[in-house]
Amino acid sequence: MSGLHRAALPALGAAILFGASTPFAKQLLGEGQSPSLPFLLAGLLYLGSGLGLALIRLIRDRGWKPSGIARQEWPWLLGAITFGGVLGPLLLMVGLSHTTASTASLFLNLESVLTAVLAWLVFRESTDRRIVLGMALIVLGGAVLAWPSGEAVVSGIGPLALAGACLAWAIDNNLTRKVSASDALFIAGSKGMVAGCVNTGLGFALGASWPALPLLSSALLIGFFGYGLSLVLFVLALRELGTARTGAYFSTAPFVGAAIAIAVFGEYTSTAFWIATGLMSVGVWLHLTERHAHEHTHEELSHRHAHHHDEHHQHLHDVEWDGVEPHTHDHLHTKLKHKHAHFPDVHHRHSHS
Repeated sequence: MSGLHRAALPALGAAILFGASTPFAKQLLGEGQSPSLPFLLAGLLYLGSGLGLALIRLIRDRGWKPSGIARQEWPWLLGAITFGGVLGPLLLMVGLSHTTASTASLFLNLESVLTAVLAWLVFRESTDRRIVLGMALIVLGGAVLAWPSGEAVVSGIGPLALAGACLAWAIDNNLTRKVSASDALFIAGSKGMVAGCVNTGLGFALGASWPALPLLSSALLIGFFGYGLSLVLFVLALRELGTARTGAYFSTAPFVGAAIAIAVFGEYTSTAFWIATGLMSVGVWLHLTERHAHEHTHEELSHRHAHHHDEHHQHLHDVEWDGVEPHTHDHLHTKLKHKHAHFPDVHHRHSHS
């Protein structure tokens, strides 16, 4: 199981970066903001992501290189950009403007639930009772948070917008899994550039003006870490864990955001908040302690991604190889039947009888 634990590290890193960004993004909204500000900030957050990742990719590749994404994968990527890069952050900023940051942070746990439901019902990813029970507890915690109290929620539009953001990102997560074997920097960077331009343009169309330099630089910086680097790590985790399990690890993100909102910004917390925290904590623990092992068959598969020569990559090379790993090239997996602990990664997308 040590390999699986290492595979979970990118998902947890993504969770920490994104979770920390929520309360800081909330501070950018301030009080009495114009209706166009959430649109503008949503765009700036993703522009920070896109510009930063594009620069890193240029430095890494010593210039601009093709993405390497296959033609049939482009519709999946464009769909992910639309839902996760345009609709998701926009609904998040609307939700943040009508809730406290701590409550919004925990409420965003619903993303992992909706991600898993879509993965199971639509994309036929495997699951078990332990994961389902964990998701049920997270849903229950979200219901507690959404219950009208007058303390943590300013208006009903807040939870509704946050739920919409969670659904948009859930669709995005499942679509991104389809291209997760490709360059993570390109996937995350292209989403940032497109989504950033669309939402920033929408903000200006609604009457927004360029913000002051401190707010602009803060939004770009938060977006680079909380949306850009976080998404790169999330894509890497999708390769190894599958959609539902990556979402489960990522569901630790709201606790990071809630802790910062309370400890750093001194936000008030209600009894409902702590009840929801307990329910969601147990749900997340069930996810993090899951073990999935059974005899399974790998059908013949040809694809391209960065890999080491492990038990799933026992192939010869048609071209000269310098022995450096990981390395990337087109390779063929022959049919293989064996048993070991695994998650539904790019090599374990088999059905369960």
